[in-house]
Amino acid sequence: MNERELGYLIVTDYIKADSGKDASDELQKLILDNPNRTLYFPDGGYLISKPICTPANPIHSVSLVLSCYATIKATDDWTEKEALVRLGAAEPFNDINTNGSNYFFEGGILDGSGKANGISIDSGRETAIRKVSIKNTVIGIHIKWGANSRSSDADVRDVNIVGTNKVGSWGVLLEGHDNTLTNMRIASVHKGIVAHSGGNLFRNLHPLYIYEDELALEENYLTSVGFEDEWNDNFYDICYSDNFCTGFTMQTSSNNIYNNSYIMWYSSDGGVEVGFKVFGKFNSIIRSPRVNFRIDTKNSLLTVSEEGGAGFIESPMTDPTIIEDKQYEDYLTGKIVPRKTV
Repeated sequence: MNERELGYLIVTDYIKADSGKDASDELQKLILDNPNRTLYFPDGGYLISKPICTPANPIHSVSLVLSCYATIKATDDWTEKEALVRLGAAEPFNDINTNGSNYFFEGGILDGSGKANGISIDSGRETAIRKVSIKNTVIGIHIKWGANSRSSDADVRDVNIVGTNKVGSWGVLLEGHDNTLTNMRIASVHKGIVAHSGGNLFRNLHPLYIYEDELALEENYLTSVGFEDEWNDNFYDICYSDNFCTGFTMQTSSNNIYNNSYIMWYSSDGGVEVGFKVFGKFNSIIRSPRVNFRIDTKNSLLTVSEEGGAGFIESPMTDPTIIEDKQYEDYLTGKIVPRKTV
């Protein structure tokens, strides 16, 4: 069955793709005029100069589906400090019981033109984002303070994000609680995942730091982080920090669990490599991380700024002979599984 036979509303029946014109107002009207419909964007370009917003109210909600090469792109005169697409922003609501409460965004390309964020979840519950390619964005995905006592309960999976290679560029920012992020690749950002919330499940996430533009400067590399956690009760499983100065950061309050983390550096250009960094006391659990340090850099497996804490690091796989900072030994459970450094 094709999209029309599935009952989708075909956007190009109303708005021409590749017109070179600003389609913001037309798209917004199409969304608000068609409650409880799935809007389908065929391949082609759709320029917008301001965000398009969907309602979170179940009786007015819509889902957006983009064909693989359908591209929603910010115009050159974009000035908003928001995302191209703001899910739930047109009508904030907190309801999981009414039909229409579970809407989604799927497929296509979001191009921020180096100016806009990609997509945000502003309100609603149990919203899904999947199978989308997000390019040239300041923040790829922003999950805002959730509608249900801060819980947003969103599910994000199978997403690729490429940032702007600038200091303010982040892959994902989470401010709402209780989300899942699964199967994601992120590149050209200063920080991969930034968690300002808790109850999140992170699995198979791979942010990559690339030495280009602003990120090629040493002072910017030294503040780069693959996974920055400023909350608690988060779960990390098979998460891969690639070439960031610090793989994972956490706080005293971060009672997190990190399983099977992978941290590596493909280049020694930064000169400093840190696996896990704790601001305060260490109260998390780290199990079976693999950390591939370079041989010609200053290396730390675990740094803790304040003594004490009940956390531990168990059975790391790394090369202890090239780790200058031995602070990890105070928190080691089991033994190091040695690996050969190349």
